[in-house]
Amino acid sequence: MTNISPAERARQCADAMWQNDAASKYLGIEVLSVGPGTASLQMRIENQHLNGHGLCHGGFIFTLADSAFAYACNSYNQVTVAQQAAISFISPVQPGDLLTATAREVNRSGRSGIYDIKVIRTDGHVVAEFRGCSRSVRGTNYDELKDD
Repeated sequence: MTNISPAERARQCADAMWQNDAASKYLGIEVLSVGPGTASLQMRIENQHLNGHGLCHGGFIFTLADSAFAYACNSYNQVTVAQQAAISFISPVQPGDLLTATAREVNRSGRSGIYDIKVIRTDGHVVAEFRGCSRSVRGTNYDELKDD
């Protein structure tokens, strides 16, 4: 593989994933930062994200956290998928709120990983906690050139 830094590899993985990430783009999610085993993504809550109570539907909060999980666990240029995920909703999210999901790797061993994701509002209040378990499969997110 090329001799690039882990941070640059993570960025290239994110760029490659973003090209095909129609779901995140459609929902208005932005990738703020990525690094080895980490990612931060953001989404502003608009009318299309609201449930029948006028609050953000939990599925959209889950999707934001799940996307941060995906970018974090795919940062090593090995295709990695979710094998399990759970979320705890802590407080409601209002229209107009700007949410940031920050993923961090807890453990990565062999083909499996564990990642914790906090979803916060701009005032720093945690609105949800997500834990995802990943599994690496065949393939890479982008082609790395081999050193000669």
